[in-house]
Amino acid sequence: MAWTDKQNQTMPAEFILTGITDRPELQAPFFVLFLTIYVVSAVGNLGMIVLTKVDSKLQTPMYFFLRNLAFIDLGYSTSVGPKALVNFVADQNTISYHWCATQLTFFILFMISELFILSAMAYDRYVAICNPLLYTVVMSPRVCWVLVAVPYVYSASVSLITTIKIFLSSFCGHNIISHFYCDSLPLLTLLCSDTWEIELFILVCSVFNLVSSLLIVLVSYILILKAILKMNTAQGRQKAFSTCGSHLAVVVVLYATLAFMYMQPKASHSFDTDKMASVFFTLVIPMLNPIIYSLRNKEVKGALHRVWKNLCKIPI
Repeated sequence: MAWTDKQNQTMPAEFILTGITDRPELQAPFFVLFLTIYVVSAVGNLGMIVLTKVDSKLQTPMYFFLRNLAFIDLGYSTSVGPKALVNFVADQNTISYHWCATQLTFFILFMISELFILSAMAYDRYVAICNPLLYTVVMSPRVCWVLVAVPYVYSASVSLITTIKIFLSSFCGHNIISHFYCDSLPLLTLLCSDTWEIELFILVCSVFNLVSSLLIVLVSYILILKAILKMNTAQGRQKAFSTCGSHLAVVVVLYATLAFMYMQPKASHSFDTDKMASVFFTLVIPMLNPIIYSLRNKEVKGALHRVWKNLCKIPI
C-alpha cells in the first residue's frame, strides 16, 4: 500500500473496512436486505421532503421540522449506505483517505443535527399543546429557521473540528478500520500520536449533545404531560398524546442507541457490538422515521391523496 510523508505525518492512501460480517455466505443476503432498507429510506425521506414542500396544507412549523428531519435522515443514511452496499460485492472493502474524511464529516454533521432537530420538534409540540392560541406567533417562520440553522452551524463546526483533528494526526501504518464505515472511535485506534485531546473533545461534545438535547425533550414533555392531564375531555387528551407518542418513541430509541455506543466505558467497548447498533441508527431509523412521524398522519395521507389525484388529471 502506498504511503506518503508530509510535514512529518504518516498518511495512508486508503483504509480497509472490515465490514459487517466476514462470512461470505452472508454477503448476498445482507446486500439484498440493506439495499431494500436503503431504497425504502431514500424514497420515503425524499418523498416527505417533496410532499411537505409542494402541498399547501402542510406549510406549518411541524412539517417544516419534519422536512428537515427527512433531509437529515436522507443525508446520513446516504453518507453510509451506498458505500456499505458496494463493499458487500467488492473483493476488498477499501475506502480512500479523502473519502473516509468526507464520510466522517457528513456523518457527524447529520447525526448531531438529528438530535437537535428532534429537540426543536419537541419544543414545537410543547408550544402547540400548551400555548395553542400563541402557536403561530411563537413559532414564526423566523423562529423556525433559527431553530434549524443553529443546529446545522453547530454540527458542522463540531464535525469539521473532529475530522481535522483526527486526519491531521499521525497514523501508525495500520489501515484496517473495524467498522463498515469511517467512524471516529475506530479511527482513533489507528493513530500513533497522543489521542487524549481528541478523545476528550469527542467525549465533551457527546455528553453536551446528548444531555442538552435530551433535556430539552424531557422538559418539553413534562410540561406537555401537565397540560394534557389538565384537559377536561378524553378526546382532547387522546389527540394530544397521538401527536407526541411516535416522536417520543423514536427519541428514546435513538438516544439509547447513541448512549450505548458512545458513553460506554473504554474497557468494555466492543466494535462488533457497535456495528449492530450502527446499522440500526444509520439505516433502520432513517427508514422508520417517515413512517412513524408522517405516513401514519392523516394530514400527510390527505396530501398524498391530493397529489395522486392531480397526477391522474395530467393528460398523457
